[in-house]
Amino acid sequence: MTLQQPPRLDVDALLDDPGTRIVVCCGSGGVGKTTTAAALGVRAAERGRRVVVLTIDPARRLAQSMGIAELDNTPRPVAGVKTTGEGALHAMMLDMKRTFDEIVEAHADPERARTILANPFYQSLSAGFAGTQEYMAMEKLGQLRASEEWDLIVVDTPPSRSALDFLDAPSRLGSFLDGRLVRLLTAPARVGGRAGMRFLDLGMSLFTNTLGKLLGGELLRDVQTFVAAMDSTFGGFRKRAEATYRLLQAPGTAFLVVAAPERDALREAAYFVQRLEADRMPLAGLVLNRVHTSGAAHLSAERALAAAENLAGGGIVDRPAGQTSSRAPFSPGPGSTEDSADSADTTAAQDPSGTDPADVTAALLRLHAERMHVLAREQRRRDRFTALHPDVPVAEVAALPGDVHDLAGLRDIAQRLAAADR
Repeated sequence: MTLQQPPRLDVDALLDDPGTRIVVCCGSGGVGKTTTAAALGVRAAERGRRVVVLTIDPARRLAQSMGIAELDNTPRPVAGVKTTGEGALHAMMLDMKRTFDEIVEAHADPERARTILANPFYQSLSAGFAGTQEYMAMEKLGQLRASEEWDLIVVDTPPSRSALDFLDAPSRLGSFLDGRLVRLLTAPARVGGRAGMRFLDLGMSLFTNTLGKLLGGELLRDVQTFVAAMDSTFGGFRKRAEATYRLLQAPGTAFLVVAAPERDALREAAYFVQRLEADRMPLAGLVLNRVHTSGAAHLSAERALAAAENLAGGGIVDRPAGQTSSRAPFSPGPGSTEDSADSADTTAAQDPSGTDPADVTAALLRLHAERMHVLAREQRRRDRFTALHPDVPVAEVAALPGDVHDLAGLRDIAQRLAAADR
């Protein structure tokens, strides 16, 4: 039974649509997600859009491929892009701590901001607390969208084994801010008057003494100072995160799931698709990278192996009528006047390496058979994904012989992406 082919993903139509304001590339690590995001940015800019590519991946591949010495928290123009009209391309890499600092500076008075930024607990939290990177990515995306400086934002999300941590950030932040620990630490400030403070005094003393033993007195004081200073800004964090989450659900956003034709990558992609559908996120399609192809796909693996065995056994391969070739080199028959040394010289001149052409041909046939087996495995994996998600549009990008290191390589990837729907 032949499976129905999935709909084709029209990349150019997606990028050219002025209603598309955010493209989010998500997927597991090592599938070409960063390269895909950069290639989409190049393609959109060269078709006349003002684009910024935001990468959350700490690797430096995006900067290198775009010819920028180093990316940071500020969008940098990318030179060498062949833009048309008002097209322009900028790129940036999320600086988690700097983004957190900017939020504090923007939403707290100068004295309170200085207290927060100097707090040791805040410094640890902003530099590496679990989930902070994803939340700050949401914050930065919201800032970029609100600025209206770019009409298209391409987001390269961080690879994660727990799938869409990027989408979970607002709820995790809300759970933290509404958690029992934060409520207890902020309780004295929230209960007014001496009566309230006396009421809480005994319970808080027991609570802080226990925490002090677990965390250490100095760390506990740092946490209390941080929570007290941040208390007035907690609500703003939550509201902005929820607003960005709603923005991701809006019609102007398009999610692209990026995968490779490998079992684990496509299993992860299937999970991403299910999660996006469950959260009502607008899924544009699947980009399947590093798909193997062959210019001689009509020659099956079985026929190639049979021909290789035929050569190895000294047999004759299929050739045009009247033309034969055997593995044994030509040698003069009995009574020939040819000198054997001359014959050897002639053979060496025809094949200086001394390699038997039949051996080379057989080796190439075996390599082709291996390639056809790889193609068959990839097709089975694609078919399984398509059977689960028949309505998800797909764009396939053929595997390249090497890595992408420059704008020309990104442009090549973009052209392959756009051609995939034709």
